Order: sequence, then structure tokens, then C-alpha cells
Amino acid sequence: MVGNGSPDPWVEYSRLLGMNLQRARLRAGLTQERVAHAAGLSTFTYQKLEKGESNPGTAANPRMQTLVSLALVLEVGVCELLPLPTADLLPGAQ
Repeated sequence: MVGNGSPDPWVEYSRLLGMNLQRARLRAGLTQERVAHAAGLSTFTYQKLEKGESNPGTAANPRMQTLVSLALVLEVGVCELLPLPTADLLPGAQ
């Protein structure tokens, strides 16, 4: 939730990012452990990204370096991992 009681749109965006990561990983036939290791992440960190969170209830916010590394390992473009943004992600849009 954001300050005005509305759901945080970043939580949904991060959930969609996680779904895209999982879909690309399954297409590539890789395990979470293999993707994490190849991208220089801990398995736990990668698992959290696939869930779309950094801590329970907190949207994931991976660094650009992490996104690029994952895209390279999964052999997809970064744009394929990122969901389409919507205007409600803009500050003050709630």
C-alpha cells in the first residue's frame, strides 16, 4: 500500500517481472540455481526475484547490472523481462 491506502503499483510490476523471469528460465530449460550462479547471484536472491519481492510485501527492485546479467544468461533481451510500464508507476500518480 502507498500512503493514500492504494495498492502499490510497483508490487504488481515486480510480480510480472518475476513471471517473465520464470517463463524465460523454463523456456531455456534451466534451474533457478543454474540461472542464479551464471548471473552471479545467490539462489535465494534469484528465487526472490521470481517471486517479485525483495522482502515479503516489498517489491523487487533489481539493479540494471542484475537485469542485464539475467537477460544474457536466459538469452533474451532485457525488454522481454520487463513488463510494459503504466502511468500509475509515476510518482504522484496514485
